[in-house]
Amino acid sequence: MIIFAVLCACICACERKMQTRIFAILALAMTLLCGCKVIDGLIHDDEAVARVGSEKLYLSELQSVIPDGVSPEDSIAIAEQYINTWAKDMLFLALADEHLSKTEKDVTKELDDYRKSLLKYRYEQRYINERLDTVVSQKTVEDYYENHQELFRLDVPIVKVRFLDIMADSPNFETLRKRIGSQKEADLAGIDSLAFSSALKYIDRSENWIDAVSIAREFGMDYADMFSRMKNNYIESVEDRGDVKIAYICDLQRAGTIAPVEYCTERIKDIIIGNRKRELVNALEQELLESGLAQQNFEIY
Repeated sequence: MIIFAVLCACICACERKMQTRIFAILALAMTLLCGCKVIDGLIHDDEAVARVGSEKLYLSELQSVIPDGVSPEDSIAIAEQYINTWAKDMLFLALADEHLSKTEKDVTKELDDYRKSLLKYRYEQRYINERLDTVVSQKTVEDYYENHQELFRLDVPIVKVRFLDIMADSPNFETLRKRIGSQKEADLAGIDSLAFSSALKYIDRSENWIDAVSIAREFGMDYADMFSRMKNNYIESVEDRGDVKIAYICDLQRAGTIAPVEYCTERIKDIIIGNRKRELVNALEQELLESGLAQQNFEIY
């Protein structure tokens, strides 16, 4: 608009001059207009793929969210989802800008609070990472377990188990069924390789505790129904496709009892490390207060 006004003024001022002079001014104006487009192209040398009001989404931004190696169909789906999300955000912002008061649109304090919180968090993480001892000895685990046993009362049963899914007509059906319930080393030797070649699935958790929900899921039922089928520590289910799912319960600990320490070890380590983190942060905050008072950077009036 400014260029157009200048052009009109120049034409009026040059009415008595030769027509070629007017054409020269027009040529200059067009050059200026073209220059503006070139500058705009340098700022956004990209293709717009969507627009909401005066805001545009450019192809380069869209390409940056599409992972390499995805199929064309997935690329289209990701692009459509991103464009729609971007459009909804822009439309919401426009709506908020139109209907909120000046006071409501002032987010200076919230942004400042968020900035402070983010910087505080980032420094805390650096401080913790530089000082945190992540080694937790077995004695430390056992001491914590002895002093906090009520924390480890079981909500669901846990088991040590061998689970087998095998076709009923497999020549190794009876052999494997017998072996998974055996306590003899000779029977257990080679059971993995035999199950690998004959079974649809084999899980050996005879040395480590696992929650009963996980095993019941293999049978497609809840653990109460699963245990109702247990006979002599065996649980069996014949499936429609002709396979048989078999679990042998090597050990069982019921819900409501205190879990053994080995089942709780990783959880206890997480708790101890979490406590150490909190202690470091508390010590840092106390140190900051004391240092601030000592250096007179902090005063209470």
